[in-house]
Amino acid sequence: MSVDHYENFPVASLLLPARLREPVNAIYAFARSADDIADEGTLPDRERLDGLDRYRTELDAIEAGRPTQDPVFLRLRPAIAEHRLPLQLFRDLLDAFGQDVVKKRYASFPELMDYCRRSADPIGRLLLHLYGIEHPKSQSLSDAVCSSLQLINHWQDVAIDWQKGRVYLPQDELARFGIAESQIAEGRWDAAWAAMMDFQIDRARAMMASGSPLVHELPGRIGFELRLIVASGFRVLDKLQRVRGDVFRRRPVIGKRDWPAILLHAAFG
Repeated sequence: MSVDHYENFPVASLLLPARLREPVNAIYAFARSADDIADEGTLPDRERLDGLDRYRTELDAIEAGRPTQDPVFLRLRPAIAEHRLPLQLFRDLLDAFGQDVVKKRYASFPELMDYCRRSADPIGRLLLHLYGIEHPKSQSLSDAVCSSLQLINHWQDVAIDWQKGRVYLPQDELARFGIAESQIAEGRWDAAWAAMMDFQIDRARAMMASGSPLVHELPGRIGFELRLIVASGFRVLDKLQRVRGDVFRRRPVIGKRDWPAILLHAAFG
């Protein structure tokens, strides 16, 4: 899943078994800090890419059995060793963060999904490794949930991403609905925009639904944690649908009033 939507979806909560909380927190510290290198502050692009390269060097050191220096990796290294976490998944995340620095548009949905494959899906797969689940079917279900969460975050943040010079809405789909980027710049909602966002929301909802059977494959508190994540995703989609994608005036987020419905969905949905 995308690190940008960590604020909306519960991670490393008290629901997780105590033995997994530190490994989960170490993974998220890596992802959060790497994303900040790519996305926060006013650094020029070259310095952002150099910072991500330093993270790659630390991963190379772990792979080669050499010492690591960065506190993020001193914390992450024991989790990688104990749970045999694939280093390629961390490298995929770094590739996606680097892509955010240099790539600002996506020509088509398959192109966007290739980005999601590296920016979101590795998190789910790393968590499955922590839980000792490596079945390809489970990984595929996890990918659907994580990519859906990534898409939900993109649709929440259309206006925010525009300020960063990014448009994740596929260019061919904008054209199909007759929408120019100037409409995003103006923050203008109309019937065409609503129809286009309905299409995006419905597709993300279907993707989330296709991955949600994973909740039945994870045991105990881990499974309930995933139920909360999935329920939170559906809740944001409901909010997006309610405003017909008008994220310019009201960006849907999870608030305190949403939690009773989320808990009910997680328990009985």
